[in-house]
Amino acid sequence: MTQESGLSLVADIGGTNTRVALAHGPQVDADSIRRFRNAEHAGIDAVIQAYLEQCAITPTQITGVCVAAAGPVRDGVAQLTNLDWRIDREVLGRALTADKVAVLNDLQAQGHAIGHISADNLNEVLPQPPHTAHAAKLVVGIGTGFNACPVFDTAAGRFVPPSEAGHVSLPASEPTLLPLLDKLDDGHGHPSVEEVLSGRGVSRLHKALHGRDAAPNEILDAMSARDDRALETGRLYVRMMGVVIGDLALSHLPFGGIYLVGGVTRHFLPWLGELGLVEAFRDKGRFSGFMEQFGIAVVTDDYAALTGCASHLSKL
Repeated sequence: MTQESGLSLVADIGGTNTRVALAHGPQVDADSIRRFRNAEHAGIDAVIQAYLEQCAITPTQITGVCVAAAGPVRDGVAQLTNLDWRIDREVLGRALTADKVAVLNDLQAQGHAIGHISADNLNEVLPQPPHTAHAAKLVVGIGTGFNACPVFDTAAGRFVPPSEAGHVSLPASEPTLLPLLDKLDDGHGHPSVEEVLSGRGVSRLHKALHGRDAAPNEILDAMSARDDRALETGRLYVRMMGVVIGDLALSHLPFGGIYLVGGVTRHFLPWLGELGLVEAFRDKGRFSGFMEQFGIAVVTDDYAALTGCASHLSKL
């Protein structure tokens, strides 16, 4: 049985949920996708076992497995950032008797999905200027946490290096944010990007501004009701999105496009125009004109990481 015709298992492990599916080569079987709450399972092994039982699949039927994890990956081992789970490539391979095994950072998986996402699942924020086939791309994920990674298409194939961009320091160029930094550190005296640009970051920013606890969905509902305080939170949140994404664009020069992914990104999609994402993204002084070379799209496909896992696995 070849890799193209074999049955693979792909999984996307977020901070809150894990999505699992079957794939034939680079194609994910949409009907096979299942979602599991991480809090209800001891680890990825338990999730995979539950999935195989639900689908009446035995481990020996799986010829390949690729897992995307929301945390740093080193030498085939992932430690999730916001969940006490460890994923080991060798252990997965033995458990499933798979010939092909890969462990990716979740943003790496999103990077491998670029080019395999339907136009219906891409919402244009800034038009994409013409570019060469090998132009770099950038994927930025905002959900339970924050991360970003570049995507390079080379003569040898696609290369998506891992990253932990959410744990760099918040930019000091935003005057509205500066008085709030002591309220936005990570508990160790470090105000990182993820402490603002994540699901919990929406709530932390709102409390820092207004002294009131509120869940992200509560803040978004209040924004829809045109509540002034919620809109102030949303405006600063979206501006920080623009500033940080602009900084990342200057670091990686993604002339092939910037792709925003993650649940928080999708929830803020209706607000990006009104609250000034583009203006903040291009606010780079004498390089403001230079920033017009980068297009931005929001990926609304909740299962893109699974597609990326299948695509990567099929090329191993």
